[in-house]
Order: sequence, then C-alpha cells, then structure tokens
Amino acid sequence: MKKFTLFKHAIFVIGLLAFGASAYSQIEITNIQPVGPGLAKPIYLSMTGLTGEAAQVLQFDLYVQGFAFTNAEGAQFLISGSNNGNLQARVTDKYNKGTLVAKAYSGGSIRRQVHAFADDFVQAIGRKGIAQTKIAFRGDAGAESEIYIADFDGANAQAVTRDHSLVVAPCWVPGHLALFYTSYKLNHPDIFYHNLSTGERKTFARYGGSNLSPAVSPDGSKVAMILSKDGWTDLYVCNIDGSGLLRLTKSPQDESSPCWSPDSKWICYAAKDHERRTLSKIPATGGTARVIRTGGTGSPTEPDWSPDGKWIAFTTLYRDFQICVVPADGGEATVLVEGEDPSWAPNSRTLICTRRTAGRTVLSLLDVPTKQVKDISRFSGSSSQSQPSWAR
Repeated sequence: MKKFTLFKHAIFVIGLLAFGASAYSQIEITNIQPVGPGLAKPIYLSMTGLTGEAAQVLQFDLYVQGFAFTNAEGAQFLISGSNNGNLQARVTDKYNKGTLVAKAYSGGSIRRQVHAFADDFVQAIGRKGIAQTKIAFRGDAGAESEIYIADFDGANAQAVTRDHSLVVAPCWVPGHLALFYTSYKLNHPDIFYHNLSTGERKTFARYGGSNLSPAVSPDGSKVAMILSKDGWTDLYVCNIDGSGLLRLTKSPQDESSPCWSPDSKWICYAAKDHERRTLSKIPATGGTARVIRTGGTGSPTEPDWSPDGKWIAFTTLYRDFQICVVPADGGEATVLVEGEDPSWAPNSRTLICTRRTAGRTVLSLLDVPTKQVKDISRFSGSSSQSQPSWAR
C-alpha cells in the first residue's frame, strides 16, 4: 500500500531531537503504518504575518497537498513572515524546534513568490513540490472549445489554440512546453502537435476515421492514441515522430483513454468485455492485454497512472461520475469524490479533475490521502472547463 507522508509527535521526539534544521530537511518522515487513500488526516499549520493575496495563495497551495490551517497551539508547523513588496517566510517545527525554511523571495509577482516558498516547504519535509507546475485543459464557449494552459491553481490562464471549432483532450509532452490534442479544425477529428515555446504546430495523425486521445510516454519516445482507421476503434502506438505505427488491440468494441506506466513499458486503457467496461493494460510493444481489477466499482474509464507507479486513478460511471483509485496491479478500488477526468500531479498524491456544478463543469484539485478538494480559479474566456492534463 502506498506510503503517504505523515508526521507523528513520537517520531519527531525520539528520532529527530538530535538533528538540526539542515539534517532535518534531508529526512523524510513517514507514518509507521501506511495510510490508504482517503484515510489520512491533514497536517496542521499556523500562519502569522502573511496577509492578503500571499496568505490566500499559500493556504490554497498547501490545502490541496494535505495540510490545514489552525492556531499555533494546534499546529505542528509554524509559518511566519511578511509580504511587504517581497516575501519573507520561515517555517519551524514546533516539536523538533528546528527551522525548515527561512528565506526571502524576490522577482515576479507575490503569487509566484508564494508558490516558490510552498515548494521549498513541501520539499523540506521530503515531498515533491507542485506549486510551480502547469496544467492544460479544454475550455468551452458555446459550441466551440479551445485548449488553455494555466498555473496549477488556475491563475494566468491563456488560450493556446484559436481553432474556433471543437478542440479536446490535451496531453503534455513530458519535460517540454508542448502539447498533443485532437482538433476538428479541418472538419475531421485529427491529432495535432503544438510546441508552445516556438509556436510550431503540425498535424500528427490524420488517418481515415477518428484520431483521438493522444498520450505521450513518460520517456517522450512514443505516442499512444485511439484510431478507427481500420474500421474498429482500437489502441495504436507510434514513435514520437509519427513513424512505426503499431496496432495493439483488435476488438469490435471501443477502446478509449490510453495512459502510460511510468517506465513507458505498459499502456493502460478503458476497454469493453462483453458490453462491460473494464480497465486493461497491454505491453507498448504489443502482446496480450490484461484486465486490471477495480473491485467495488462499475464501468471504469479515463484512467491515469500515478508517476510513482503505485496507483491508477479513474472515473467510475456508476450512477454519478466519481473519482476512484486502485493499486496499479488491480484490487479493491477506493471511491474518493464526485468528479471525472482525473490527472495526477508530479507528486503522485494530488489529482486535478472535473466537477459538475450548476449546469457547467469546473476544475478541482483533490488531495488523495485526505480527500480535501478545492476548485481552481474560474475563467472569463470559457463557460466550462474539462479534460485537464497536469504537466510532468
């Protein structure tokens, strides 16, 4: 079972009293008994000195990573500082009496300075920071949609397509400021590649039939996609330059939503078996597909494999749309919250997903261990947002 980073008073007292702040920052403290999805309690913090936007941004950044704010008496970590022009911030551990972070931040907006501080704090306790990462998503405006990118909390959103058509399913190229997605700009569902750094855009897959759901392998060498060029809607894979197209499945029932294992050896996808939807995985080089058991849920779809390889998040279509997670090898699934379209953050504990509310869809961040959920910023350029993809 996945180990989620928790902190117990006894661990600090027994194991860390002899260590100073520099030694402490190199040690990851974990709960003795692993805690499963949705079962963890938040880690409590207090904050003094930060005001206005700085305080709001920090509370958001840390809440969606399993923290909660309280008074100094009930907190484990004490945050203090000021944000008069630039940010100065310090974090101390009340039980160990050590300083984890003590730093001044300058340059850029106060929002970016706070994101940098949040990452420094999270990394000091042995986790991967996500506050300076990017997301991509589909934004709808009437019958049209475009692809947007934004900071992980929804700030600084900007449209990166101007197709005035239906544009769906963005997928980041790992380690690059580049996307794959499907656009109907040419009156046909085609897959495009778009380098956001250079502005280069080109058609990647325009076979007869549909060209859908591109997914780039973590090592950046392959692209999985769903094509109907041969009559059935099946899973294919090719090299990142479009060469070497290989058909992986051959089924009269639709396949959908491919995603990759972190080692780039397996592709997980939603399949149908005698009209019953399941999750399956297949070697990226071809071979026999294996069903991934998702016990306790029905009609799983939209899988996403966590970067640490331990979990697969997916949407269940039983009654309401719900976000679930299951061990990557299959087993009993855990239902977390209502939502769909899950995409893992680089820290393998936070998900971005779509939530339906008041006749529209919004993007939300979910901390899997605690089930803490927060909607991200809304955008004036689109009425609904969906199909998020987190850059890794």
